[in-house]
Amino acid sequence: MAAQTETVRWEDLLPREFEQRLKQLPLVYLPMGLCEPHGHVAAFGLDTHKAAYMCEESARRFGGIVAPIQTYHIHETGYHRPWLREVVGDVNPRMGSLPPDVVLRLLVFQLRAFVNAGFRAVVVVTGHNGNQRDLRLVAEEFRRTRPVPIVAVSDPELVAGRFEGDHAGRYEISQLMYLRPELVRLDRLDDRCGSTLGRFAQGEDAHLATESEGRRIMESSLAALKTIVEDCRPLPGIEDVPFMPIAEAEQVWRRVVARADEWCTLREE
Repeated sequence: MAAQTETVRWEDLLPREFEQRLKQLPLVYLPMGLCEPHGHVAAFGLDTHKAAYMCEESARRFGGIVAPIQTYHIHETGYHRPWLREVVGDVNPRMGSLPPDVVLRLLVFQLRAFVNAGFRAVVVVTGHNGNQRDLRLVAEEFRRTRPVPIVAVSDPELVAGRFEGDHAGRYEISQLMYLRPELVRLDRLDDRCGSTLGRFAQGEDAHLATESEGRRIMESSLAALKTIVEDCRPLPGIEDVPFMPIAEAEQVWRRVVARADEWCTLREE
């Protein structure tokens, strides 16, 4: 993979460079991931690595700035609970998960930080699939107060109809083989048979993963992100979006809480 030198991360930009990129396209990407088991063959942070790559490469190709990576996500609740029992069992999953109300409240205040910093569109890319419906609910309530474009999408949704997403199988392991081949060990495919960890959420078709398929998945994802970025235009001007005080963001959060019966991360079906 070619070396990437252009600085697009908010935390790495100096003020002049930040202002230049903001003027060119006032759009911010928020990569979201999670440390969770991906079998014996892949690193815990697979979800984070792919989301970060998609956002950074999209910013390099299409413009915008990448916000600091959100490396904790929702798990262990709702529909995740029975899934975790099935693929991990009683083994400690060594997981960096947070409850839904923590992550969704954080997102409200991340969106506040974005609009207050001058961004006029937000693209949230989550490498941890399944929770994006709740992220969209937060975006919906936030936009009632500040009508800026906000898109929340999981990476399998970006390639729907072209590739089939999975967990630690051919799809995800191929992605990591392309992005960070040193974090994949296909020679450990059989560890599930003798290890005290058991299956550890490893996909049944992980052995079919290839770096070339990972590249195709990523290029297809970036093509979809290009369309999303283009669809955000025209963006509101600086004068059209007033500063949001903390108290106003709290009102947004109260509206999100009032819809808790809709949160997919609280329902097990």
